Amino acid sequence: MPKRIMLGALYVVASLFLANASAFAARTPSPPGAEEYIIWPADGTVIHGGKLWVRMGLRNMGVCPKGVNIPNTGHHHLLIDTDLPPLDQEIPSDRNHLHFGAGETDARIELSPGKHTLQLLLGDYNHVPHDPPVYSKKITIIVK
Repeated sequence: MPKRIMLGALYVVASLFLANASAFAARTPSPPGAEEYIIWPADGTVIHGGKLWVRMGLRNMGVCPKGVNIPNTGHHHLLIDTDLPPLDQEIPSDRNHLHFGAGETDARIELSPGKHTLQLLLGDYNHVPHDPPVYSKKITIIVK
């Protein structure tokens, strides 16, 4: 392979690496003592019928809509029956990762009968977890 093509390819690879590294390095900081938690339901709650309200809590930070870049704020994401996603990337948006980008602090959800896990993860204005990440304890509920 000619030297010029090889150097060009190396330049492209290095540029992509640096662009990705800087994107990860630019995560939004969270303040000391920030805590996200599920107000309701409590761990172990038995729900009769699949519809329920989830109430979301946050300490030492504020809630604001997606796209709003204000220090020490973010918006809730509810993780259902899944583990935490990679904490240095945008939070997925699917049936297991619900986004509350309008700044909601409670949500009506519907679950099928059975055992389910719920966990909250705070995202910044770009849906990326803060640094350090702010997330709740994972709870288990049963729907009958």
